[in-house]
Amino acid sequence: MTITQIIAQIIGIFAMAFNIVSYQGKKQGTVIALQLVGGCLFAVNFLLLGAWVGGILNIIAVIRAVLFLLKKQLKTEKLPWFILFLCSYISVYVLNFTVFGVEPTPFNFVIESLPVIGMTALNIGFRLKNASDVRKCGLGRSPAWLIYNIAAGSWGAILCESFTLISIGIGMVRHDTKNSCNNENSML
Repeated sequence: MTITQIIAQIIGIFAMAFNIVSYQGKKQGTVIALQLVGGCLFAVNFLLLGAWVGGILNIIAVIRAVLFLLKKQLKTEKLPWFILFLCSYISVYVLNFTVFGVEPTPFNFVIESLPVIGMTALNIGFRLKNASDVRKCGLGRSPAWLIYNIAAGSWGAILCESFTLISIGIGMVRHDTKNSCNNENSML
């Protein structure tokens, strides 16, 4: 393993910590802010590993997180923003095969599409109103990224998505199940 790969893996571990903790936030803004920091670190992690789609999509994720933190002022929950981000994800996917020189094999077409699927799921969550919905969309995001991370060889990202899935489950039990029980009790 080269020094660059070691540095990339260390940065990935720090990114992992921010992303895992993010799903414990009660407010959507807290979840997004913590993921913003994790996204910055993962962008560096993936770029150092030469995983261009993962790196660039994390840069877009940072921009997206900032914009969604300002969603009242910018009205980022509106459909044009969603379409803009979706187009940017697809553009990165296409650039991967045209500019970054990734071989266009059936395996690569599938693997490189997984982060696009993951980013789209989380983008849907950011458009929704509460942290519970963000956690639910995380269940669509994490498995897609987990498979990509294995292919990219990012151990911090692999651990992150594994722990994130557990963290989402804990967050759902702590916040969503409790709220569901409280709503059912108030109806009785």
